[in-house]
Amino acid sequence: MHDKVKAQGGRGVSIALAGSGGAGVMTAGNMLLKAAAQAGWYGLMVRTSGPQIRGGEAAALLRISAEPVECLDDRFDLVIAIDWQNIHRFADELPLDAGSLMVGDPDQGNPPEVLTQRGTRLAQVPIKKMAKAIPGSWPNMIMLGIAAALVGLPLDAVKSVVEAAYGKKKKELLTPNLAAVEAGFASAQTLPAVPQLAAVEPTQTPRWLLTGNQAAGYGALRGGVRFVAGYPITPATEVLEWLSPALTKVGGTLLQAEDELASINMIIGASFGGVPSLTVTAGPGLALMAEALGLAVAAEVPVVVLDVMRGGPSTGIPAKSEQSDVSIALFGLHGDAPHLVIAPNSIADCLGATQWAVHLAEAMQSPAIVLSDQFFGQTQAVVDRPADMHFIGERAKASAPTEAYKRYALTESGVSPMSIPGTPGGAYTADGLTHNERGVPSSQAADHLAQLDKRERKLLRHDYGDYWAEIDGQGEIAVITFGSCTGPVRDALARAAADGIKVRLVSMRLLAPAQPERLSEALRGVKKVLVVEQNHSGQFHRYLRADFDLPGEVRSLRHPGPLPIHAEEIYRKITEWSLM
Repeated sequence: MHDKVKAQGGRGVSIALAGSGGAGVMTAGNMLLKAAAQAGWYGLMVRTSGPQIRGGEAAALLRISAEPVECLDDRFDLVIAIDWQNIHRFADELPLDAGSLMVGDPDQGNPPEVLTQRGTRLAQVPIKKMAKAIPGSWPNMIMLGIAAALVGLPLDAVKSVVEAAYGKKKKELLTPNLAAVEAGFASAQTLPAVPQLAAVEPTQTPRWLLTGNQAAGYGALRGGVRFVAGYPITPATEVLEWLSPALTKVGGTLLQAEDELASINMIIGASFGGVPSLTVTAGPGLALMAEALGLAVAAEVPVVVLDVMRGGPSTGIPAKSEQSDVSIALFGLHGDAPHLVIAPNSIADCLGATQWAVHLAEAMQSPAIVLSDQFFGQTQAVVDRPADMHFIGERAKASAPTEAYKRYALTESGVSPMSIPGTPGGAYTADGLTHNERGVPSSQAADHLAQLDKRERKLLRHDYGDYWAEIDGQGEIAVITFGSCTGPVRDALARAAADGIKVRLVSMRLLAPAQPERLSEALRGVKKVLVVEQNHSGQFHRYLRADFDLPGEVRSLRHPGPLPIHAEEIYRKITEWSLM
């Protein structure tokens, strides 16, 4: 191997492992990330694939660093391909340059021109022949050894991960695949250099390896959810898969419904019965749930809907990320239907934000929509152990109602005690019709207005505390964002700070109800605002312009998925603007 090249500070090393579906690139990527975690580094791995059920293109996109990372970098240092058959389909997702290195199998043809025209260096390793020479081994383990050697991961850490995967249940696979890792590691010694990971000191700080979907499921449990109904849908299904065994450990229940309509109505029924409840879906499913969510608003039944956003409209791009459900989440219910919309701003924050959503829904007896996305949901990350959150869902319950029990009493807070079925004296009608304080259906204008005011009042008067947004930095330029765009914004602001440019970050967790006074205070002294989001029409930008009084000049930086918003494009916008 040529002289080692040190990685750039906290940006670390970026690696792409590619091949046809079924070639094992995701397995190799997961093992590489686990080895990095075991050796003391932070990192994340993004899964990218096409919409087909089997075959097609697949890639594991990794970023490993000595410092915490929340997004992919602007470019890749290393691409290793078991084959080149379908890699052209996501060539745009693999930004390369003359400093990048592509490693491929010469027996699998040549890399597509769309990659080679970038001036990227190319090295060849007979990956499949090497695997065939070790009976019982797989090419992806050769790939794993090559990647580990090139970026400076210890061989012992990689072998430890392989042993953990195959040593107990699949012992016959262990010896040949350990040999394959070693062979790949040795073959890399003659390859051109790529940046290597900076040395890290051993740490006693607990770290977790998890996806956003797993974190959201755990957050739901910690918030008090004990009933889940759902219908499988990409990229949200893993939440249900994680919750299914986890719920049984805490006395909860999960049901697979026949469709999204059934799942939303199931959780409304369970919550009406007194059990905090949640369903999980993506954009197409959220569209189907809109009418039932209106019922939950009118009947004041708390439910949580976790929407793991993907490319749209319609079926769109199921396996790739896009923040394109903002408008339907905020405005997709018919009538005046105030409800909660919450957005986590990191993979780890999927835990806290979902837990908070359960708490808010229960406290205000209101539906809450949590806007995650495919990047958060299906990306595996090494993170510091999330701080313990004390948000536990508790609803006001009528313990001893009388015959004059008013389920929808016009209280000052807007929240009225809810009797659980079977409570003596607590029977009432809960449906979607306009009603009076006792729940009796009514078409009177006075009752309609009073209940509309009540449902609005309880959301507007609640004290959401400081968790409503992540606010950091100072300066006359501010970047407002939400969700998975927060990571690249943080990276961009760090680069700007290194240039002496002060920029303020506002990453909003609470999208609805709007908090204009809080945002106005967060933007005090700001003269320029940049709104960053990953969708085509600027849904978040248009919402901010409509419901908030933004100071000074306001600009929008947006584009749709599946391409992520990169830190470099945010950084360029900020630096250009700072000179004007």
